Amino acid sequence: MTVEIAAGKRTITPFRYDNVGSFLRPEKLKAARTDFAQGKITDKELKAVEDETIKDLVEKQKEVGLQAITDGEFRRSWWHLDFMWELNGVQKEVIDKGYQFNGEETRPETARLTGKINGENHLFVEHFKFLQQFAEEGVVARQTIPAPAQFLAELQRPENSASTNEIYPDINELVEDIARAYQTVIEDLYEAGCRSLQLDDCTWGMLVDPKYWASRHDGANVKEIGELNLKVNNLAIANAPADLVVTTHVCRGNYHSKWASSGGYDPIAEILFAKENVSAYYLEFDTDRSGGFEPLAHISENKLVVLGLFSSKTGELEDKSAIKKRIEEASQYVDIDRLCISPQCGFASTEEGNILTEDQQWNKLRLIKEVAEEVWG
Repeated sequence: MTVEIAAGKRTITPFRYDNVGSFLRPEKLKAARTDFAQGKITDKELKAVEDETIKDLVEKQKEVGLQAITDGEFRRSWWHLDFMWELNGVQKEVIDKGYQFNGEETRPETARLTGKINGENHLFVEHFKFLQQFAEEGVVARQTIPAPAQFLAELQRPENSASTNEIYPDINELVEDIARAYQTVIEDLYEAGCRSLQLDDCTWGMLVDPKYWASRHDGANVKEIGELNLKVNNLAIANAPADLVVTTHVCRGNYHSKWASSGGYDPIAEILFAKENVSAYYLEFDTDRSGGFEPLAHISENKLVVLGLFSSKTGELEDKSAIKKRIEEASQYVDIDRLCISPQCGFASTEEGNILTEDQQWNKLRLIKEVAEEVWG
């Protein structure tokens, strides 16, 4: 969808003040998920708790003034793997080593192919239908899913490459099947009422990190991998309905208040910012690990930018004057009418959640709203 750029109040996603998607899981939900894993409650009983806590979450989102609501990813354990596990031809696998973050390792789980991929009857469509009932005038229900490039990267992990290559010896066929599976899910989400879809994508955050390239010995380079990521992402949304707003969130890792990669957007700007066919970018800018705003000059003029200037990793509130100064700096590269603000990532990309309280989470969102109103009116 081509976003109409207009001064003043935003009327479609992304809004002037926004959230990336996930929220801290309440203790009641955590306890229910533990009970379910231990066989103490049934699927139906777990779903009832999920429904109740999501309903409460939606009310709180509306209370703090969010115009794009999510289910907080409360039905998931991961921001990405749960979606992949629900695709046909994919199964959950426990492996020897999790993802490595700065000072901490995640649970050792992955998504591995068992056959050809398709997206029919994806469970997330039913999840969205529950959320959609809470949409109203001025409040849009948003669905967050991992980007197609993220799925491709998961299938190409060393632990998964053998099974992936056995089922898809031709990389082009793999890319096309991933794109078709996503197209199916997107079509079904649209039929369920979805008009705001966010593709979460950590692949770009890895591509800008020198340490990532130091660990690879296959002769690949930023342009080669970047163009492949661009291809699968653009193919997946190529047939999206005109009134479906598709955005993307670019991240450098968000697990238990830890990060995974560092580096400015410079190496990927000419690919990601100039060529990915999304309406807006949710970009991490909460620390100097994200570099400067200069790469934003590559963003085409029909796209919006949501500056992730606030940290979801800590409960400490940012200084308003410092935030406003950074918005002003960014406006040198992207017109201020095309800018919005948000946290750099969700508050709980996995069910473990970041290290802050629920009160701190909501106070941070209130601060973002205050800053947005003072900047844009």
